[in-house]
Amino acid sequence: MQQNEFLFSDSGKSPAKKSINPKPKPEKKEPKVYSVTQISQLIKMTLDDHLPKKFLLEGEISNFKHHVSGHLYFTLKDDNAQIPGVMWKSSSGKLKFKPKDGMAVIATGRVDVYPPHGKYQFVIDKLEPSGLGALELAFRQLAQKLHDEGLFDDEYKKEIPAIPETIAIISATGSAALEDIKKTLHRRYPIVRKLFYPVAVQGDGAAKQIAKAIKDINRISKNDPIDTIILARGGGSIEDLWAFNEEVVARAIYDSKIPIISGIGHEVDVTIADMVADLRAATPTAAAEMAVPLLE
Repeated sequence: MQQNEFLFSDSGKSPAKKSINPKPKPEKKEPKVYSVTQISQLIKMTLDDHLPKKFLLEGEISNFKHHVSGHLYFTLKDDNAQIPGVMWKSSSGKLKFKPKDGMAVIATGRVDVYPPHGKYQFVIDKLEPSGLGALELAFRQLAQKLHDEGLFDDEYKKEIPAIPETIAIISATGSAALEDIKKTLHRRYPIVRKLFYPVAVQGDGAAKQIAKAIKDINRISKNDPIDTIILARGGGSIEDLWAFNEEVVARAIYDSKIPIISGIGHEVDVTIADMVADLRAATPTAAAEMAVPLLE
């Protein structure tokens, strides 16, 4: 017998024979192999489970690209890091201002993984300029663009007829602005013919309606001459007046062959439409007073 097959005690008794059974060796586990798709899904699940569904992210825009599809692609960065960002057409189409490189913004969205490229990105639902309202910035951007093109230049302003026979009024049905204009025209110059073209003056689609009204009146005037157009609405916030700050309205006013007097909001309100119009009045009532002489 080999000695390692016995156990000895200190009592001096005969050793008892005992066999030693070695412990079984643990089975060696092979590391799991993941596919690229699987690991991308795991990363996505981890992000979804540990990050807020939506949050605000502040940064500076760089590498801005406006794709022909309408999607916006850019990087949001600060002094120490950067993250790719994307804004799909469904969201970018709602922007009032134009993003550009170097602009500080606050983006609302979520982090997502784009498996085909194996990278994460910030998917943006809403974008606001940092420290400046989106509408205010949009106003400044469009005003500068149209100014540079000459749309505000006095040389393009048409003269308002001194004694008009027919005046077209573009405003909202039943509005206080419309009633003030009608009363003022009747009081000052009751013999003038008045045509009314009803439009929405705020909300989605209002700007397109106003631009269409200007074009339609110009077309009608070819067979039934119209001397002057009054474009008017009452006062309101910058949001309420925004239809008159849309480029489509500005270009329709500029292209009009008929002189246009704008009477939009209160005296302190100045819109892009006012800047392009041939004559700006402080109120709808003032626009009517400027449109006709006072019949003695």
